[in-house]
Amino acid sequence: MSIYVGNLNYEVTKEDLTTVFEEYGTVSRVSLPSDRETGRPRGFGFVEMSSEEEEAKAIENLDGADWMGRELKVNKARPRENNRGGGNRRFESSSRNY
Repeated sequence: MSIYVGNLNYEVTKEDLTTVFEEYGTVSRVSLPSDRETGRPRGFGFVEMSSEEEEAKAIENLDGADWMGRELKVNKARPRENNRGGGNRRFESSSRNY
């Protein structure tokens, strides 16, 4: 399981997140996605801990907490939805009568 951490200050590092979450248990992994084009942080991250009990404790204590000038949004991460659209536009439009 993974924890979603949103509304992060753009200066936050993996080490910063690890330190905060270690107060609630063992952190096994931290991920801070960055923008593909600019390389800049996207303002959210994911934290994995060694047990669901530790994760629940961290979520309970950190959701809504003020940290580095931001109110954190902390909850269980949901599976990524494929909402990029895509599809074959030419095929879609060719089936319409104009």
